[in-house]
Amino acid sequence: MNDKRGRDGKRFDKKDKAPSGGKRVGQFILGEKTAGRKFGKPKPTTNTSKPANHKPKPKRTPPAPAAATSWEHVAPWYDHLVGDEGSDYHRHVLLPATLRLLAPKSTDRILDLCCGQGVLCRALAERAGSVVGVDVSPSLIAAARERTSAANVRFDVADARRLAVPDGEAFDAAACVMALHDVDDLAGLSRSLAAALKPGGRAVVVIMHPCFRVPRQSSWGWDDDRKTQYRRTDRYLTPMNIPIATHPGSAPDEHTRFFHRPLSAVLTALGDAGLATAACEELTGHRQSEPGPRARAENRARQEIPIFLAIGVVKLP
Repeated sequence: MNDKRGRDGKRFDKKDKAPSGGKRVGQFILGEKTAGRKFGKPKPTTNTSKPANHKPKPKRTPPAPAAATSWEHVAPWYDHLVGDEGSDYHRHVLLPATLRLLAPKSTDRILDLCCGQGVLCRALAERAGSVVGVDVSPSLIAAARERTSAANVRFDVADARRLAVPDGEAFDAAACVMALHDVDDLAGLSRSLAAALKPGGRAVVVIMHPCFRVPRQSSWGWDDDRKTQYRRTDRYLTPMNIPIATHPGSAPDEHTRFFHRPLSAVLTALGDAGLATAACEELTGHRQSEPGPRARAENRARQEIPIFLAIGVVKLP
């Protein structure tokens, strides 16, 4: 993560330093602006006493470290799960919906925010002019580079909550697929997504459907009298930080975090960042039950109750 090299292996020179004191990671600038500050040894003064009514400025609370919600600690497992072309949900549901809503053009420059090990970037490579994938996990970025051979795709380590794109390098389109609910700072990620786009640029955000897929708070149920499968949701409006066991059997203490928010909170955060909702698709699963007395009802329920939500947004001028 501290390697100051680009994908081509060249070390950044002075002209690549981030303006205003920010930290440049790949083409992106992270950190606070430091305009007007002077660094180095302070000049001695003749009077160092403070006025009697002097009040020290309150210290700013630093943002939470990226590692708090990074998937770095489960990167090998996730890389193996997704592989080159994605899980079955990626292949049959998530990637087709993302590509359909994003409608990439051959001249587009596209950002994949929270790209993981690059499965969407590889799908976009033959459809877009160039693709940049960013993720806070160095191991997932390394896996993405290893799995991706397309010359028009680049990967950088960067924190999606505090991303700034230099002037003149904004993107035509962007995507954030199955990652918004893995990030603690919804407002920060939404601002990063908006900052990365040109005015009028478009983006697609795909998440677990917050109305029907709430870990530990939603489940399938069976009504024996009506011979119907239904979806039960016990909690919805309350935002929740939910630990998810990655390997429940072999490593019960290893977790990722799932940040549930109601749909209103998601749409409001995107809107506050200057992203207007232009399209929406509620995505159902593709799997089918094995033949049996409940198979018909189970398959009908899967086609009626969506498990993913895809939101198409446009950056306002």
